[in-house]
Amino acid sequence: MAKLVAASAVAALTACSAAQPGLLKADGVPRDTVDRATYSAELNSLRDSALTLGEALLADGGDGANGNVVASPGSLLIALAMLRAGASGGTAAEMDAVLQLPVEHRDEAMNALLASLEKFDGDPGSVDEANPPRKPIMHPANGLFVDRGVTAGPAYLDTLARHYGTGVYPVDFSDEAATKPAIDAWVGKNTGGRIKESPAEYDRRNTFSVLNALYFAAAWNVPFDPNNTSDLLFTTAGGKEVTAPAMHNLLQMKYAEGRGWRGVDLPYAEGFVMRLVLPDERAGKGTGLSAETLTDIAGAMDTARLQMVRIQLPRWDHKCTFDLRKVFESLGMRKTLTTTEDFNAIQPKMAITQAAQAANITVAEKGTVAAAVTQINGMVTSAPPEPDRTIEFDRPFHYQVVHVETGLPLFMGTVADPR
Repeated sequence: MAKLVAASAVAALTACSAAQPGLLKADGVPRDTVDRATYSAELNSLRDSALTLGEALLADGGDGANGNVVASPGSLLIALAMLRAGASGGTAAEMDAVLQLPVEHRDEAMNALLASLEKFDGDPGSVDEANPPRKPIMHPANGLFVDRGVTAGPAYLDTLARHYGTGVYPVDFSDEAATKPAIDAWVGKNTGGRIKESPAEYDRRNTFSVLNALYFAAAWNVPFDPNNTSDLLFTTAGGKEVTAPAMHNLLQMKYAEGRGWRGVDLPYAEGFVMRLVLPDERAGKGTGLSAETLTDIAGAMDTARLQMVRIQLPRWDHKCTFDLRKVFESLGMRKTLTTTEDFNAIQPKMAITQAAQAANITVAEKGTVAAAVTQINGMVTSAPPEPDRTIEFDRPFHYQVVHVETGLPLFMGTVADPR
């Protein structure tokens, strides 16, 4: 255990709940208290970063059916920020540039963001999803599973404890029968059972897994009357007209419009809104919006005034999973995916092996329930041994296919031109 966490990072080791038998959670370092107002500029940068990630996730599309996509840029941003806390060199510079992360006070700003979300924290398992609560539940959770046989950087663990409230779970990744159910139990507990398994395929060779879970449940400030829900025409991205249950309401909400779009902020009972953006018909098929446009929309909605709006909105219940390595590649995060040196602060010679997200959402007359889990895995790599000799077949050569036991050459030939 001493190899996993420095004495400064752990004041006590206590057994986890029965949902994760046999695991230990390090929870000795107190969470830093930060003033949100001090980091307003950094928080704006984090918002812009989330919008960039959102554009990339929607462009990727995951495994959504019929063009429907649900993703969590917020969850991905938090998980990447935890990974960035242990990055150095060219990988750190690449992550900062691609993700537009604050160069200074990044972890403090993320602490402030998480603290703001945690004002609405609650137990996902207590929610009656058929009747979302008037007081929203926004449950963020960060978890770190590390192989107990590999040294984890004490400074990295200290940062995650002080700014992310991240518990450390030492496990044996080679023991899939014990470790996979433990990680899945963490996922299920922190998503109210909406997501039952960690999104990345289990790999016994991994030595590191960082996870973020977000769970959201909230009633609308003014619910939709189910008696006013009726099947109406909906034109799909492919131009096909279908019928779908549509909800109706008339209420005050923020309304704004800009070049190529109109939008509203549909309020929940407290603390949150659902931002709904309708591209102009002349925008063509689909709803693709650039990160720049999304930022413009956010600015417009910040200053929009309340108006009485009649809204027609379909119900939906969607889910998606993403191979985030593809998303990272599309963003240009190639060094992040290939380095074996720049995550040494986490584990020596660690390389990213997997990254995945699962997300789902249910929107109906009473409110919204949604959950997401982002997982980034890594393993310790070893440098290849130095060769005793080098031989390069860069000119004509002879070959044989030999039966080892008898020495019989089954095939023999010469390569004079391999083209």
